[in-house]
Amino acid sequence: MRHPYLDHPGPLAFAHRGGSLGGPENSMAAFARAVRLGYRYLETDVHTTADGVLVAFHDERLERVTDGTGAIAQLPWRTVSAARIAGREAIPTLEELLDAFPEARFNIDVKAPAAVRPLVDAVRRTNAWDRVCAGSFSEARLAAVRAAAGPRLATSAGPRAVAAVRLRSLTGGRLPLARSARRHAICLQVPERLTGGGDTGPRLVDRAFIETAHALGLQVHVWTVNEAERIRSLLDLGVDGIMTDRIDTLRDVLTERGAWI
Repeated sequence: MRHPYLDHPGPLAFAHRGGSLGGPENSMAAFARAVRLGYRYLETDVHTTADGVLVAFHDERLERVTDGTGAIAQLPWRTVSAARIAGREAIPTLEELLDAFPEARFNIDVKAPAAVRPLVDAVRRTNAWDRVCAGSFSEARLAAVRAAAGPRLATSAGPRAVAAVRLRSLTGGRLPLARSARRHAICLQVPERLTGGGDTGPRLVDRAFIETAHALGLQVHVWTVNEAERIRSLLDLGVDGIMTDRIDTLRDVLTERGAWI
């Protein structure tokens, strides 16, 4: 059955970290800007502080984007909450985001094992089951999320399932697909190319990959795409969603195609 998370006509437009090229990434201001532009899908990441507070933040450490220092997992919330993104924006907790944007759906990258239980607890407390999709590059973390939340929480596929779908697409569907690659996930969330979405390296997302995923009932969401021509090319191939830092560019492309809804 189609998960309610995917109930949206046309391609899904994700504001990656709130649209990091338009404002401080993973900040309340960035997410608010994306929502004002009409975005219904917001992408973020989660880590847990030493005292168990789940924060929307990409890096393990504070230094790159804030005026604070140290590893989030080793700091209490009191210290993390004092840091400022770009010197001015507070680091939001996941529950603050879920409460602040009750109509938005969130794609959440689980960055650490300690974030699994707080994530499921936050979804339960806010009753956000239909508007959260959890993902991870770690098969172990994905398995832990699914075990803790059950099938009510949407998840994206892990690396093994992505590899299995790619191999199947390259062999014209002749390779059998392990049951584990077909269970649990509602989508594949992948870079356009295996090097991370740049202009070099083996292509992952092509028509055969998309058609194979669709035949298995899986959507294909591609990250992180910021150039208008690449967005158009991927939409022409039939991808179901695009994550971008350039939320203005993605909106403009979808608008020109009559697909901004």
